[in-house]
Amino acid sequence: MTWAALLLLRAVTGGLLIGHGAQKLVGAFGGKGPEGTGQAFEKLGLQPGREWAEVAGASEVAGGSLTALGLLSPIGPIIATAPMVVAWRKAHGGKPIWSNQGGGELPVTNLTIAVVLMVAGPGPISIDRLFGIKTPWWMSLLAIIGTAAGIAIALGDEIHEAAETVRREEAVVPTPRSEGLSAPAR
Repeated sequence: MTWAALLLLRAVTGGLLIGHGAQKLVGAFGGKGPEGTGQAFEKLGLQPGREWAEVAGASEVAGGSLTALGLLSPIGPIIATAPMVVAWRKAHGGKPIWSNQGGGELPVTNLTIAVVLMVAGPGPISIDRLFGIKTPWWMSLLAIIGTAAGIAIALGDEIHEAAETVRREEAVVPTPRSEGLSAPAR
């Protein structure tokens, strides 16, 4: 029955990611399309907003499609993590976890499923298994590097601000000598 569980996870999560991306890319399913999503992204600090909306939408559609089909595993779940990490941080960061309080419940759930599918694979009912496709390790590595780079670029301002905060805090931390105390003898 593990095959059924993996198929269900892939089909539902992949399908919903495709729809989520289509909301951003073309305004499907009540979405705002690239313009409206871009404006929302600008408010979150993702600039230029329209381009980030297109990147996020394309990542969700591509990652969701590959995941749902069980094709080139684990590339689909890897790609799908990028918009989820960015959404968790940018749209839901600093809020309680629950979605009814604006929290990141949905991206965390999607991230968890993506990690499970990366580790477990697509299962026997998949295009990979049907055609004997084995994704080369280096292709998965490239997907991981590209995904990590995209996340770092999207969260760059937050990473930079965190580094500046650490530098400022280190600059004001008193050392024993700066307070008139002597360092312990060795």
